[in-house]
Amino acid sequence: MKFELEDNHIELFKLLKVLDLVDSGAHAKMLIADGYVKRNGEVELRKRAKIVSGDIIEIAEVVIEVS
Repeated sequence: MKFELEDNHIELFKLLKVLDLVDSGAHAKMLIADGYVKRNGEVELRKRAKIVSGDIIEIAEVVIEVS
């Protein structure tokens, strides 16, 4: 899955919500806090981590390439 940034960055929990991978922002934050989300191959626990072009986000079996 590819995601094209409109700004310089997007916060991680907002990215999951925009792509309809979660039901709500609260659900996204819970998944991140519980360690289910990887950023560039490493677990990302910061809900508001700034995702920039070139990042690869993994959640379950979904891989998101940010450009």
